[in-house]
Amino acid sequence: MSPAERGAPIRRLSPEVVHRIAAGEVVERPASVVKELVENALDAGATEVTVALRGGGLEEVEVRDDGAGIRPEELPLAVERYATSKLADAAGLDAIDTLGFRGEALAAIAAVSHLTIVSRVAGEDAAATISVDGGTVGPPGPAGRGVGTTVTVRDLFFNVPARRKFLRGAAAEQLAVGDVVDRMYLARPDVLFTVSAEGRTVRQYPRATGPVDAAARVLGEELLDHAVEVADGPSDGLAVAGVVGRPSLHRGTSHGIYLAVNGRVVESKTLAQAVRLAYRDYLPPARFPVAVLHLTLDPLRVDVNVHPTKREVRIARERDVAERLRVAVRRAIREGSHAVDRDVPDPVSTSPAPPVFEPVEDDRPVAGLSLAAMPASRQHTLVAPEPPRSVPGTSRHPSIRLLGPVFDLYWLGESDGALVLVDQHAASERVVFEALRSGDGLARQELVEPITLRLTARRAEALAAHAGPVDAAGFSVEPFGGDAWRLRSVPSYRGRRARPNAIFELLDELADGARPTLPDGLEERVAASIACHSAVRAGDVIEPAEMGRILSALFALGDAAFACPHGRPVVVQVPRSRLDRWFLRPGG
Repeated sequence: MSPAERGAPIRRLSPEVVHRIAAGEVVERPASVVKELVENALDAGATEVTVALRGGGLEEVEVRDDGAGIRPEELPLAVERYATSKLADAAGLDAIDTLGFRGEALAAIAAVSHLTIVSRVAGEDAAATISVDGGTVGPPGPAGRGVGTTVTVRDLFFNVPARRKFLRGAAAEQLAVGDVVDRMYLARPDVLFTVSAEGRTVRQYPRATGPVDAAARVLGEELLDHAVEVADGPSDGLAVAGVVGRPSLHRGTSHGIYLAVNGRVVESKTLAQAVRLAYRDYLPPARFPVAVLHLTLDPLRVDVNVHPTKREVRIARERDVAERLRVAVRRAIREGSHAVDRDVPDPVSTSPAPPVFEPVEDDRPVAGLSLAAMPASRQHTLVAPEPPRSVPGTSRHPSIRLLGPVFDLYWLGESDGALVLVDQHAASERVVFEALRSGDGLARQELVEPITLRLTARRAEALAAHAGPVDAAGFSVEPFGGDAWRLRSVPSYRGRRARPNAIFELLDELADGARPTLPDGLEERVAASIACHSAVRAGDVIEPAEMGRILSALFALGDAAFACPHGRPVVVQVPRSRLDRWFLRPGG
């Protein structure tokens, strides 16, 4: 029965319900708690921020800083809604120059957790503390601490079970917290950030010497060989600075684009699209650039009060800002000004990406390779064409008479009065994916000399979260002290072994898109990521015999053969009648 049908009266909600509803707008998961608390720390002038997690933040989040602190008499106000030191009157809303200003964060977090604040300001003999349990505020009292603030949040959503059940597992929540800290550090590289989990340091970012230094620590040292600095302005009230990857460095998602406006981490489809447009004729549509960019604007032009969590901002004359950003990035990648590495590659239309697999003559172990010495591309040698090879059909797939490869990407064939095109990566990816799902896995190619890798904290956490599947795929990786790891084997598929640095691409994809959300489907998502990086790739030179073997294995899958694990088509047929129409032949 609806409220209207039962004649329910209009009533005021209780403060407890109001606070829980408000908390749902600000607090989504442990990562959003960390974001709010770190922003408070930065606004307090902190130069060092430490985030400590238990259970991925589900059990406990603790944020410590060396900022200005909170006076003892102000602690009760700090956990009230709409109480803040960052905004004095309505006029201040027109020019926000702090990261937090709404006066809701601590009250919202306290409404759905057990929250404790310990803080001390300079000149005070001791610290003071206050606790809030599910919105119920306790009395302040004395405590011990140096100058700064510690906020501890335990049992998030303990009193909102409907919200808690939608949270992910501890590993996924920890990755999300790490992403927040990564973005905060890239926006404020002048601050030292540390993240620990279960008492073990998992990320530590020292104060950076510049944008390249900070970006390399977060995104990986390979950025140093594939990046240029961006510097434009200040002019007309706008300055753009940062670092962008050369077209040779790209990803399968937009997670590698980091934007900050006036030191605030933001999400902006308009600005992100401007960055992508700068690479329009350098990257294919399905690939995304890597960029860390800071925009400095007059605060009067930026409205940060458009989203409860302050992720999104509204910018006056946003299209003008986006165009300045596009031009600045475009100029940097074309001219190589302030370049880390001045060897800008040609546009993608004339420079294919390097292959993931390299041919192996036999099954003997291969010597370890230096990642820095790997060739940038494959050299092709003209050879006499082999006779066409026929692939038997099935009840679902017609026989194909293979004619050969096109662009080292598609296989051309004819079948039952139709022209057939096969995407070699999609076909191989589907075969590998089904092998992983069936438990067959990939062969493992041992390296005679293990390769030392440097993993970013994000990649290391992705490896920890998916260690079993990554090892089952053929990548044997073990700790080697600090951020160093040893790669002892790589996957091998039908006599071809993966490039060692394919492990970086795999871990990035696992961190970006294959995180566990619900238990159902996790294995398939991980298998799809592994298959993508363990399959034949665009640019690989494939012999007709190998084409036939892959297609035979593909056809044996039945209906699954029509698409890769990511939904892209594998085989496209063009009927003879359509070809005849194109060429204006009779009967076409």
